[in-house]
Amino acid sequence: MDAAFNFQTLDPDAILDALWETGLRVESGLTALNSYENRVYQFSDEERQRYVVKFYRPQRWSEAQIEEEHQFTHDLLADEVPVAAPLILQGKTLHHHAGFLFTVFPSLGGRQYETDNDEHLEWVGRFLGRIHQTGRKQRFTHRPTIDLEEYLHQPRAELASNPLVPAALKPTLLQAIDKLGVALQQRWHHSWQPLRLHGDCHPGNILWRDGPLFVDLDDARNGPAVQDLWMLINGDLQEQRIQWDILLEAYTEFSDFDINELSLIEPLRAMRMVYYLAWVARRWQDPAFPRAFPWMTDEDFWRRQISQFTEQEKLLQQPPLQLTPQF
Repeated sequence: MDAAFNFQTLDPDAILDALWETGLRVESGLTALNSYENRVYQFSDEERQRYVVKFYRPQRWSEAQIEEEHQFTHDLLADEVPVAAPLILQGKTLHHHAGFLFTVFPSLGGRQYETDNDEHLEWVGRFLGRIHQTGRKQRFTHRPTIDLEEYLHQPRAELASNPLVPAALKPTLLQAIDKLGVALQQRWHHSWQPLRLHGDCHPGNILWRDGPLFVDLDDARNGPAVQDLWMLINGDLQEQRIQWDILLEAYTEFSDFDINELSLIEPLRAMRMVYYLAWVARRWQDPAFPRAFPWMTDEDFWRRQISQFTEQEKLLQQPPLQLTPQF
């Protein structure tokens, strides 16, 4: 199972055999695409149609959880939301081969979403409103809901036992996380209505094709609407307020937004910081991770993490973001 977890058994022959079983005949390609959590390849079939196949990391999501993600993407397509959705091949979207779960997507190109383009932000706001309009129709029953257990307590336990963290710095790191956790407990609240989310809606997961195309719903889960919004905002405080005004004015054309969720921005940022650090440490035995994150073995990196946690704790002590009166 460890070999499968690290994709050591996923060789080209296994990939070709898996695709053959779905009825696809690979003519050229098997070009690896950027993905740390899963293994993703682009290829062309005998008719020169381009596809992308994704092999899911074993032990991460159950079949039921993956199928919920697929159903959500197809619900979005039915509501005319531009999203990369898995193809139905031989009557299903999720397939098995040699201990792996995999799915096939059409290959959809596009250019980069422009983070400093207000028109792009406005378009994305409208479509996020539509995504959440669909997301509110029902909740995930198998996928998790964003909470402190998954995004703070479990990552803290992972870092406490992981040998990647330098022994000399581990007590200070854990102390910084604990202080951050106290501030998080004070700021985190549950006065929001959970809905199905993209879950990881940062600029890298948006392509531009005469409008936005949302990709990679691998982290889809239940949570507050603001989770799909806050990672699109950048710059100083004044720039952030302007961007929030643009984003929410467009968003509320299709979905209501509870302004109280703005108080969750810094808690969600803090939770992501701890979760992301533990995620990389947890995957360190996968050879792809030391190659992608070589600085993780540098003590100065961990000192910077401690400093960032301390700064984020201070941000959690400040009043939540306030917007213009219309919101």
